[in-house]
Amino acid sequence: MKFLKKFIFAVAVMTFATSTVTAAVQETPDVLIKRISEEVMTIAKSDKDIQGGDSRRVQQVVEEKILPHVDFQRMTSLAAARHWRDATPEQQKQLTTEFRSLLMYTYSGAISQIRDQKLEYRPLRADPADTEVIVNTQVIQPRGEPIQLSYRLAKSPNGWKIYDVNVLGAWLVETYKGSFAAEISKGGIDGLIKALSDKNKKLAGSIAKTGKATVAAQ
Repeated sequence: MKFLKKFIFAVAVMTFATSTVTAAVQETPDVLIKRISEEVMTIAKSDKDIQGGDSRRVQQVVEEKILPHVDFQRMTSLAAARHWRDATPEQQKQLTTEFRSLLMYTYSGAISQIRDQKLEYRPLRADPADTEVIVNTQVIQPRGEPIQLSYRLAKSPNGWKIYDVNVLGAWLVETYKGSFAAEISKGGIDGLIKALSDKNKKLAGSIAKTGKATVAAQ
């Protein structure tokens, strides 16, 4: 659970942004990661509502800042692995929607935990012609070891999109791949969709009761 919380925090730190599509197209992936990381740190540290865990404010930031920079369909298809090809277009759509919601709750619960952390960025080792790259960074904490982060991005017509995140050697997609496969083995694609839907409803209910964002566990 301690590792999962670090993983959740690491994902939240870098994924919130204020860039436009035009800016994203012009930026290299490492510059994009650095800019959106610094922006989210500034927002998280200065916004009293976020620091207080206000769920509406946190989710507003998630919807406005993170979603334009993440390829949720690709992330979901990779997590579903070979089972993605067996799903109907409607099932693929529902699965992507539920996984997107789960990750949104995850980010919402993590962003309010940002306090005095700092970020360091590694030089990008990629050819200008590459359409997929890995950007490496790390989170420096006041106490504890640095959290090593890597991000997989792919170039799209609308700029670079994040489709996987690695913290301390574990990729987010791989983390979910096992649980996805387990649910599919029990109830097929519909069973996985229902499992994610039930999890999202539980998280939504918890937020409704407390009024605060909740860190979502896998």
